Amino acid sequence: MKNSNSITDPLEKIIISEEQIQSRVSDLGKIISDYYKAVDELTIISIVNGAIIFTADLIRKINVPIKLDCIKVSSYGNETLPHKKPEIIEKIQTEIKDKHILIIDDIIDTGHTLFEVYKIIKNKNPASIKSCLLLQKSSRLEVDFEPDYIGFQIADEFVVGYGLDYAQNYRNLPHIGVLKNELLK
Repeated sequence: MKNSNSITDPLEKIIISEEQIQSRVSDLGKIISDYYKAVDELTIISIVNGAIIFTADLIRKINVPIKLDCIKVSSYGNETLPHKKPEIIEKIQTEIKDKHILIIDDIIDTGHTLFEVYKIIKNKNPASIKSCLLLQKSSRLEVDFEPDYIGFQIADEFVVGYGLDYAQNYRNLPHIGVLKNELLK
């Protein structure tokens, strides 16, 4: 087992600090709460595993009644680039017809994952659908989809931390950073 002196050892650099993340999550929670203040209930669909930490922090900042469900999608596997066709591993269980839906995900890269989840939800006839992404790489977008709420715009670098992973590692970093090249297989 490799000895590590610091949680930042796998990173070339930190691009978004823990404090910046928490501040933006609070801002997003207020914006979303204000938008949905007149609805009886907001249904959150979290795309896991990546969005689990962001979702947990964000829903505690949303001040309207919520229901939470998750959909599990595989887009990267153990690669640094997403597959063209996302694979739905676990479907949502909640009835969403005529409900207000907020999809939460960690990152929009090419957009294929979010677009696929959006189509699945739209086919179930919700009252409304919006999306909230922690990160967006605008330069890599391959689908015609514009997220409603975005935490941070980032450059086209492979990032980990705060739920984002490489081969299921580094999700527990409290900040977001660029993974060292030598750690990429």
